[in-house]
Amino acid sequence: MRRLFLILLIWPYLVAQPVYGQTGPVEDAVVEIRAKEIGRRLRCVVCQNQSIDESDATLAEDMRKLVRARIRAGDTDEQILQFMQSRYGDFVLLKPPVQSNTWFLWFGPGVLVLFMLVWYVRRGRNRPTTELDLLSPEERAELEAYLSVHHKKEGT
Repeated sequence: MRRLFLILLIWPYLVAQPVYGQTGPVEDAVVEIRAKEIGRRLRCVVCQNQSIDESDATLAEDMRKLVRARIRAGDTDEQILQFMQSRYGDFVLLKPPVQSNTWFLWFGPGVLVLFMLVWYVRRGRNRPTTELDLLSPEERAELEAYLSVHHKKEGT
């Protein structure tokens, strides 16, 4: 009885799972392949760094439909990318063009690593090579006397 209850409890989830992942019939395999390739190059504008091909957002689904419509209209991949860029801005491209307003994006990480390397090397050179004397002469004499007394006790 317990097994029957568990099967009846789990069965709807097992049956519904494949249906949940479907997005509808694929009309043309060539259109779908091109749409996926273009979708991997476009960023979902509401997600965090996901392509529209990977995103489950409603806007990403609308963008995928728009890409498919442009493919069916006969646009080339570059024309579709330019259309999406003009509509959503440079942010929609996962690989934005190198322009004056994107220089920091392209060259910033390298410059930052270079500055950190220079800072690390200069910091190492400016360190004092002598050890700091943490004990005053009186404290050092007291420590040596203590160690000599206790060292003799351990040896005997």
